[in-house]
Amino acid sequence: MREDFIKASVMNFEAQIEKHRINVENLMRNSVGIGEHGDVMEEIEKELDQMANYDDKLEMLKKYFKKSQDKKILKD
Repeated sequence: MREDFIKASVMNFEAQIEKHRINVENLMRNSVGIGEHGDVMEEIEKELDQMANYDDKLEMLKKYFKKSQDKKILKD
């Protein structure tokens, strides 16, 4: 069960990072897409903050919850 929790968390954190990375790419390539938000840089910073948040969580899993059987799940 432990490995399932770790695997699900890793998958979720990686997916969230990718989602926010795509949003940043979209903002950089198509800043018109933010509609009512006029400050593109502020929106990019918000997305980067979210990426950093999930990256930190991923690193915490790797640092504090890595056991020999979890090495395949928690790639360095």
